[in-house]
Parts: sequence; C-alpha cells; structure tokens
Amino acid sequence: MDFSILLFIGTAFTFGMVVNFTSLPPMVGFLIAGFVLNFFGFESSEGLVNLANLGVTLLLFSIGLKLDIRTLFKSEVWGGASIHLIASIVFYTLLLASLKALGLIFFIDLDIMELILVSFTLSFSSTVFAVKILEEKSETNSLYGRIAIGILIMQDIFAVLFLTISIGKMPSLWAFALLGLPLVRPLLFKLLDRAGHGELLVLYGFFLALVVGAGLFEFAGLKADLGALIAGMLLAGHPSAKDMAKSLFNLKELFLICFFLSIGLGGLPNIDHLMVAGILSILLLGKIILYFLTLSRFKLRSRTSLFTSFSLANYSEFGLIVAALATHKGWLSQDWLIIIAIAVSFSFIIASLLNKYADTLYSRFSRPLKRFQATRLHKDDRPVRVGDAQILVLGMGQIGTGAYNALNIIYGDRVMGIDYNHQKTLKHRSHGRRVITGDALDSDFWNKLQITNKIKLILLAMPDHNGNRYAAEQLNKINSCSFKVAALAHYQSDETELNEFGVDQVYNMYEEAGSGFARHVCSELQISLPKDPHKQEL
Repeated sequence: MDFSILLFIGTAFTFGMVVNFTSLPPMVGFLIAGFVLNFFGFESSEGLVNLANLGVTLLLFSIGLKLDIRTLFKSEVWGGASIHLIASIVFYTLLLASLKALGLIFFIDLDIMELILVSFTLSFSSTVFAVKILEEKSETNSLYGRIAIGILIMQDIFAVLFLTISIGKMPSLWAFALLGLPLVRPLLFKLLDRAGHGELLVLYGFFLALVVGAGLFEFAGLKADLGALIAGMLLAGHPSAKDMAKSLFNLKELFLICFFLSIGLGGLPNIDHLMVAGILSILLLGKIILYFLTLSRFKLRSRTSLFTSFSLANYSEFGLIVAALATHKGWLSQDWLIIIAIAVSFSFIIASLLNKYADTLYSRFSRPLKRFQATRLHKDDRPVRVGDAQILVLGMGQIGTGAYNALNIIYGDRVMGIDYNHQKTLKHRSHGRRVITGDALDSDFWNKLQITNKIKLILLAMPDHNGNRYAAEQLNKINSCSFKVAALAHYQSDETELNEFGVDQVYNMYEEAGSGFARHVCSELQISLPKDPHKQEL
C-alpha cells in the first residue's frame, strides 16, 4: 500500500481528533493537517483532488434530495443573495483600493479590474462548509438553515454564469435538452421504489449524482456540481429520498475529508501571504454585517438573520476556482491563489467558532440586534402559539396520529399536534385534526414556541430518537411552566437517556408493542388455557 496514503489518513485522523477535543468541528483539524503535510513537502495529488471533487458532488446531491425548489423563489433568498453579492463587491473593492493606496504588498500591483475580481471571489460563501455546519447542528431544516442553503444555491448559479462568460465557452445545444429532465422524474421515482434499502440504493445515488447529474451537465458545458444538485432535487419529496441521503452520508463525509486536506495542500505560504490572508479574515466581519443588514430588510427576526449570517460567514472554495482561472489567464499572480486559499482556511476556523458560540453571542447582544428587527415579522418567522391547547403531540406520524386520535376522543380540541412537514399538516387539518407546523429538531422552533401554564402534557412521538432526545433536552430547560412529558423509545439505552432529560414516562415501542400484541391476540382468539395463579394479568 502507498505509504503516503497511510500518512495522509493518520495525519487527518490525529488532527481531527485533537480539534474534536476542543469542541470545534473536525474539519478544522483536517485543514490544519493539510497545512502540516504541506509544510513537510507533500503536495496534493490527482487522486486526492478526484476524491475531494466526488465528496463535493455527493454533498450537493444530498442537498438537492432535501431541497424544496420553492425556497429559491422566496424574496429573502434570491433577493438576499443578489443584494449581498452587489454590496459585497462594492464593500471589498473600496477596502482593497484603500489598502492599495496605503502601498500594502500584493495590493499595490492590482488595477481596478483585478480589485473587482478579487472582491468578487470574496463575496461568495462556502457551500461545503456551511452545509457541514448545519448538518452537525441538525439545523438544515430550520428557517435560517433553509435560507442559508437557498442563498448558497443562488450563488452557485451566479458562479456558473461567471465561469461560462470568463472561460468563453458557451453551453452546447444539448443544454436545452436538460430542460426535459423533470419529464423523467416519474421513471426515477419508480427506479427508487425498486432499489430497496441496501447496496443498490447507494449505487443508484452514485448513478444519479455522477451520471445523470454531474456527467450530463458537464457534457452540456455546464457546471457539474450544479447538475448533481438538480439531480437530487428531481428526487426531493419521494419517501425514500431521506433513506438515500442517509445511505450516502458516511461515504460523503469520508470524501469531504479529502476536500479539506486538498485546501491545506494547495500551496506553502510565506509570512507575507499569511499577513494578507489575515487582513482578509478580519474583513470577514464586514461580510457578516452585510448579510445581517440585508436579511433584516426581509422582516426576519434578528436571531434568524444573525444565525444565517454566521452560517455564511466564510470565504468560498469557489474563490479558489476563480483565482486558479485568473492565474491561468494571467489576470492575477500566483501569490493571490495562495492568499485566497489561506484566507478560505482561516475563514473556516473563524466561522466554526462563531457557529459554536452563536447562541451565547445572540443572548449577549440580543437587545441591540433587535433594533434592526421589523415590527411585523416574516410569516415564517413569527412566534408559534398553541392557544388554549393543554396537550401537545410532537410528531404526527402513525404513532403520533394514533395517540392524537385517542386523546382527542377524551379531551377534544384541547389536544394539538405538531409536525415538521407542512404538507402533512394540511392533510391532518383536512381530516379535522388540530395540527400546526413546527420542526422539533429546529432550535428556531423552540425559540419561537410559546408554552403557557395551560399545557399539562407533551407527548414526544417522533420516530427518530434524536428528535425525541433533542425535544426532551429543550423542554428540560423550561422552568416557568409545570407539565408532564412522555416519549417514545426504541431501546433501553434510549429510555435511560430520555429519563436523564426529565421525561416523566417513557414508552418502549418494542416491549409495549409485544405485550399489546399478546393482549390483542388473547382477547380476539379467546384462548382458553389454564392461567398460572402466581402470574399477573396481561
């Protein structure tokens, strides 16, 4: 086996684990590992770059699987992305021109067009990093997470337009044929139904991401990663799309390690490169402020605007692509490619810290931040009110719906259901159930939920233990109201964990289902066997 591969794996694991002990994302450790390997003379290889590209392609495909296309048509997404792009270019151009006037090294040789080009590269945020952060916080479905991902996709579209114009390579006529991809969606759905849940599902995901998505788009002269994103969007909404995303998760994570290593291996910096990259990292504060002020204009809560800004508080790997292209064409010197690579790495570390302490920072500065908040809030960002409800059922799947129906017979309209899927919420309402939309895995939901003293019982009926555990953790922080909490569990370890978070009653699905099945059978079949006098009734 190639010794360099073993060294890369060992170094990445070592630094990833060390950084993990500091509660920062392991990706920061992978970046540092790349710089350390670079320092000792190692360079990025073609194989590593190919694996890194595969990781990015699978990441964008996974985003598409979870994306609601309607998100892109929301004003805060396309409007926010467009306004911020223009504002960032103006902001960075003025500041970089000031540094040029001061005679700072590397800036002094830039003309106005080169200043605008560097500013353009700095205006983008990293899709890979932002989505990784959101996934680690389990907040890709939160309002701020959806807005952040929407803005990133709009930026990807802008990137495609720029690369098409700058390379001077127009898409082929086959690009128009790609408009017919939605027509094959029913066929893709049928194939997904037949793929099952094993290795064929994983292989089908690779086929869609690499062949139907990236391959077809690259053949048509368009950005391959955009094709992977759209291929994922074609399957979004299918019941098995979530299973496919889970199946690809570990492989995607493994390949993305190569992406972060490749950034660190991109070039060996000197002290001047580090100084300029450090200045660009400080200027990241202006980018965050621009995001916050722009999003606040769309009537979002100050918390939503701030958390979205922190998710996007980084420089993009797209900047490396633009810098490499500009270097190849002679528009920028090789030094700027190294500087931007270091600035991207520094920005990842800064963004990791900001996202880690986002709640603490918001709590400390919430009063001045709320001055930028509109009086009438965005309809998706208003408080979640439960009215006169006394019993809440979180998770309106099969078990949650069954619990709701049983409680509704006894307590009537005092029971309210909550589900993350708005389409499912509408379906429940059409059947006369009192249900509202809310994602229990979304910190925004708990921040907006207005629980009153009228609430007596809360049922955590989500099929995923992580959802019930997170909800129990949030409910355990509420001291102002007295209510009982009951939750579903699959295993004994789940029961123990839920009890630690103050859940009053845990219902083990497997154990209770087994005893319930036995009771049902004995009752229906009227089994006449002699009972053991020392045993309890079922």
